[in-house]
Amino acid sequence: MTQPPIEDYALVGDCRSAALISRGGSCDWLCWPRFDSPSLFAALLDDERGGRFSIAPVGAFRSQRSYLGDTNVLVTRFLGEAAELTLTDLMPVLSPEDQRRFLQPEHELLRIVSCDRGETEVEIVFDPRPDYARERPPIVSLGKLGLCVRVPRGGVLTLVTDAPLGPEGQARVRLRAGERLCFSLGFTSHDVAVLPPPGVRSFEMLERTVALWRSWAGRTRYDGPYREAVVRSALLLKLMQYVPSGAIVAAPTTSLPERPGGDLNWDYRFCWLRDAALSSRALFELGHRDEAENFISWLLTATSLTLPKLHVLYDLFGRQPGPEVELPHLRGYRGARPVRVGNAAKAQVQLDTYGEVIEAATYFVRNGGEIDRATAAMLIGFGREVARDWDDPDEGIWEERGPGRDLVHSRALCWAALQRLIELREKGHLPKAPIEEFARARDRIREEVETLGWSEQLQSYTRTLGGGDVDASLLLLPWYGYCDAGNPRMLATWRRIQQKLALGRGLFRRYFGKLTRGEGAFGICSFWAVEFLAAGGGTLREAQAMFEQLLGYANDIGLYAEEIDPETGAALGNFPQAYTHVGLINAALTIEERSKLFQSAQRPQPIPEARP
Repeated sequence: MTQPPIEDYALVGDCRSAALISRGGSCDWLCWPRFDSPSLFAALLDDERGGRFSIAPVGAFRSQRSYLGDTNVLVTRFLGEAAELTLTDLMPVLSPEDQRRFLQPEHELLRIVSCDRGETEVEIVFDPRPDYARERPPIVSLGKLGLCVRVPRGGVLTLVTDAPLGPEGQARVRLRAGERLCFSLGFTSHDVAVLPPPGVRSFEMLERTVALWRSWAGRTRYDGPYREAVVRSALLLKLMQYVPSGAIVAAPTTSLPERPGGDLNWDYRFCWLRDAALSSRALFELGHRDEAENFISWLLTATSLTLPKLHVLYDLFGRQPGPEVELPHLRGYRGARPVRVGNAAKAQVQLDTYGEVIEAATYFVRNGGEIDRATAAMLIGFGREVARDWDDPDEGIWEERGPGRDLVHSRALCWAALQRLIELREKGHLPKAPIEEFARARDRIREEVETLGWSEQLQSYTRTLGGGDVDASLLLLPWYGYCDAGNPRMLATWRRIQQKLALGRGLFRRYFGKLTRGEGAFGICSFWAVEFLAAGGGTLREAQAMFEQLLGYANDIGLYAEEIDPETGAALGNFPQAYTHVGLINAALTIEERSKLFQSAQRPQPIPEARP
């Protein structure tokens, strides 16, 4: 087997972990019990050694797939001359009431294959390779209770099925029209393993999971023209929120290359503070208040553990992850090495994170949240940190590895942090905030950005103070309230960004530099451009046209990776990427806001009655 294109994968999950399943029916990536756990299947990173769980027809077939309506249940149809099969994949998600009624495995992947027409052989390959394929434990047959694999670092993997699988975990089974097979792959790390019977129970779990996802998606508060893409992005964001803590992982994968065959391969199964404000706005404005508040709760808890400093990223429980290490035994996705687990960016300094955290807290307050005394003291502490250290060099939003630089985006986010704290103080939420101290630092930051961060020669804000290049992150200055999108300097900066960073067809690179050489267009940057246009940097029609171009870069089921190959449109980098989908949601929301304002302005105003 050869590794499919990144965009040929789909994601299923249960808000605790996730599996990537290829268009060919192979589960090539699964980490249990959490997103950041060592993998059980990793063919995604080594198609020979990594291990997989594949269910597919034998012979020549083409496949079509979709999510089952507004759910995270995946349906793949295999179409051949002599037969048609349907493969349904899901991780059961139950309501609190159903959780009390049904005895469930700790974690479960359900797979149901049915023959809809004709007859064909189905090949099944169950080949677990725990601990990033560093282990190949034996598969033990339990007779009618299925197959069992002991995971070396703790836990038991079980496969219960009505297919006649031998202890080698492989078989070919002939299916005829109307026949079907069910597979329950379960994992337990602590308690007694639950081995649910296949058959009727599988379809009941499917029905209840579909109902729960549809109910959740139906609460999405967006009625604009791009509802299908917005709801899919919201479902993806929900899927990648770790329910026990509220954290949102950047992506469920590691080491998918940003540069084909290259070494820009990072572990994204952590939570970045740079995503905080953008994610908060998306969740609150879509009406998913519980998810937004859970995320804010995680955010404030995690950052309280590192006072007064903020780290770049945290694990699912708000702790610092382990060290970044390489796995030389894995060949990497299509030969892109090294494969890494852990992320050394955790040791960097990113001053923009203060703005992100404080902006997210402000969204919480604007949506009716209350700040307690401890949180108020923490936010004020962050403000003092910013007021003291805002002019330090840092690695910035893109986490360049090397000496820090004086980045304009970081300065602007420090400005935003202090501005939001002043706003909260004026509205009575931070009565002890030293408003004069914060205002002085805020004004000094603006003075520096407007003098050293603006180039008269280039007629543009610049990437670094006194620098000569631009950065797509400058498009966020209006988003954080630093200036209006229609501000003459921002319009001039937009023209410069178009000249230097646009790749055509709505795509933008993040900046020019050693780190970005050979990589694709950054998905989030392209959606930032849309939102900039919709916020007043261009016309509504321009924003809509660019947004619709970008919709064409999603894969067939609406998912985006971190980057897009500008030549082929192929997905690059870790997949799917929460940050890209957050960008899509926010761009759609801003387009809808602008559209409503335009419609209101066009509506004839009533003529007031003349008074006698």
